[in-house]
Amino acid sequence: MRKRTIILGALAIALAGTGGWYASLDKETRGLLAAMPTDRDVLMWSIGQRDAAFRAMDRLPLLAKASTMAPAAKPLPLPAGKPLVIPGIDEYLAKQRAAGIVILQDGKVRFERYGLDFDATGRWTSFSVAKSFTSTLVGAAIQDGYIKSLDDKVSQYIPGLRGSAYDDVSVRELLTMSSGVKWNEDYEDPNADVAKFNNAKPEAGMDATVSYMRKLPRAHPPGQVWHYNTGETNLIGVLVSSATKKPLAQYLQEKVWQPAGMEAPGTWLLGQSGHEIAGCCIQASTRDFARFGLFVLANGKAGNQQIVPVDWFTQATTKQKDIGDPGKGYGFQWWTYADGSMEAEGIFGQGIFIDPRRKLVIASNANWPRAILGPEPEARAAFYRQIQALIDAEAAAAGR
Repeated sequence: MRKRTIILGALAIALAGTGGWYASLDKETRGLLAAMPTDRDVLMWSIGQRDAAFRAMDRLPLLAKASTMAPAAKPLPLPAGKPLVIPGIDEYLAKQRAAGIVILQDGKVRFERYGLDFDATGRWTSFSVAKSFTSTLVGAAIQDGYIKSLDDKVSQYIPGLRGSAYDDVSVRELLTMSSGVKWNEDYEDPNADVAKFNNAKPEAGMDATVSYMRKLPRAHPPGQVWHYNTGETNLIGVLVSSATKKPLAQYLQEKVWQPAGMEAPGTWLLGQSGHEIAGCCIQASTRDFARFGLFVLANGKAGNQQIVPVDWFTQATTKQKDIGDPGKGYGFQWWTYADGSMEAEGIFGQGIFIDPRRKLVIASNANWPRAILGPEPEARAAFYRQIQALIDAEAAAAGR
């Protein structure tokens, strides 16, 4: 048993015994203490530990420190629309172990439901849904002139990568996960890179992500092979903060959180070097995740301000790389579909599905039994198709 495991377990016992202080905590923090994870690796947690922790990842600094994004002074309204009647919805949400789902159509709430004792005021963690926020910050940095071109070399912005396999990799290749650098993203393998890199001891004076990634070998020439790699999204975050000279959470607050009209504070977990974990771990309300979908539908325009280049989301949410799955592709940290829809996806059931043609956004949070394996992913894809069909039927009935 590792030292940190012992410390976390002892902390849970000690804090739970402090009577009045414990009673004064909000329900999310009390739940976290009652089911305190005894391992820092989320992939090794039990379902009960995840149920407690996913809504409270930012509550205990010993578990993970976090930066905060302040909400907008005037949140974007989400008016109620005509309730959407969804056959089989209760069974679907139960099998998904859904914590929250918000369906917006034409900017109005058509359906909203919560489970696992979660509610509209809580923050649920995003996992890899954060990747699509991070890539959007690249667009903002280009619009602001901090990043000159997607064809710039990554090492131009991250000097610590010079001489590594990333030296000749472009920003575009990083965004599309086609660097050609060797990486293991197996969520059920404790020796995979994705399980090890956040915990690896960094070289003195170097960002933890850069320290780990610069040691990886090359597997393919840059730009030729798509390979999913969370570490590379973390590098994108380092690139953005290096180019803008601002912490990612601050830049996200300035460019998305407040302009897009987020209603509640959001948080972003920090890694060992105090840098936001760009490939993961934004905590927000389900409604605010849905508002991000509306920001994308608005082409990155908030009020009179164009946050990203006018063609950014056209590129970012269009298939840039073939992933070997018919009808599906990969853009700039977005999963793309042949019908023009796109999705931000996170392990254990987090997602923001966006369908521009139907002006549809589906934001959902869950705690699946396994990270990506099992029947839940395909069931969710079928659910998206069901909602699209319901909206099409409505339009046909109305003669549109």
